[in-house]
Amino acid sequence: MIIYRDAVPGDAATLAALFAQCFTDTFGALYDPADLAAFLAGQSAAQWAAQLADPGYAIRIGEDGDAAVALIKLGPPALPVARPRPSIELRQLYLLPAYKGSGAAQAAMDWAIATARTRGAQDLFLSVYVDNHRARRFYERYGFERVGRYQFMVGAHADEDDLMRLAL
Repeated sequence: MIIYRDAVPGDAATLAALFAQCFTDTFGALYDPADLAAFLAGQSAAQWAAQLADPGYAIRIGEDGDAAVALIKLGPPALPVARPRPSIELRQLYLLPAYKGSGAAQAAMDWAIATARTRGAQDLFLSVYVDNHRARRFYERYGFERVGRYQFMVGAHADEDDLMRLAL
């Protein structure tokens, strides 16, 4: 059973390792190893520590016993989309593969939406890989709508992502 809690600065290395594992398990086969390594280098423990110290971010970690198995991160909007209303961005929602379909993603998304509202956001934005049909269906069930396309860079490799928005 996953228990979520607010991440703390001491979780930075765990979050970096968990993100690398989740991203590689889900998408690693799509990329040249050099591109994947370059991308993951931008998700270092130091990067996570900086975000954990920044009040503009809200980060949760999900644990099953002593093991970190899920993460979710909200942050300041950075996606290239018009934001006429107060907004926040769902930067990451990742689970280890064994926990997909367990209800853990719903718990994480419920937290993200509630936290976005608490922070005064009227829109929640995210990007999702166009061929990640499972994730797209998940977001659509919550009411997210496609509002554009975005090139998501993994090293020198450009992926096509859909930009999605949920009006809060």
